[in-house]
Amino acid sequence: MADLVLTTFDWVPDRVRGLVRDLRVRWALEEAGLSYRVESAPFQDRGAGHFAHQPFGQVPWLTDGDLSIFESGAILLHVGELSGGKLLPADRRGRAEAVEWLFAALNSVEMASLPWALFKFWGDDGEGAGAKGIEGFLMTSRLPHLEPVLAGREWLAGRFSVAAIAMKNELRLVDRFGGLADFPQCAAYVARATARPAFAKAHADQLAHFAAAD
Repeated sequence: MADLVLTTFDWVPDRVRGLVRDLRVRWALEEAGLSYRVESAPFQDRGAGHFAHQPFGQVPWLTDGDLSIFESGAILLHVGELSGGKLLPADRRGRAEAVEWLFAALNSVEMASLPWALFKFWGDDGEGAGAKGIEGFLMTSRLPHLEPVLAGREWLAGRFSVAAIAMKNELRLVDRFGGLADFPQCAAYVARATARPAFAKAHADQLAHFAAAD
């Protein structure tokens, strides 16, 4: 297997550490037992080389030999395919279920969870029309429908997979601001996921990486 290289920022502000999206890739690589190394791209000065790999100047990207893959969802899918069945089922039905829930996390849930969390990051008091609209969308059109799904299963798509990783990240962002208080199944899902040793290692490694540049 070609050398896997995960690129993230060299440094980020304290309040977003533990949330930067290289975390979900680190976690997947740890769960899959794949060897990889981490390289840094400047946070402050994003040059042409950065944009050649990530056209929006974001992170992460993963290089696998002559492949360079950006967008954490696409990277999760790639790692799943390299995992020997650990993160992406080999059977047709199981794979389709994992992929649909991966996309559900990154589209149906994130389209509500991310803007909701950004309002919280920015200190919005929730009284504006935008903040109220997003909160209503998340709390009435997304989490209530996810809650009964998670009540009937330990992980999405049958067993632990890239779908579980993606969904945990969206729910953990909401949980950071107390948004899962009325959704115990979603909160329990986050607790189960963050208790996994591979997540603990990935999280600690990310925090250490950014702290080293302070």
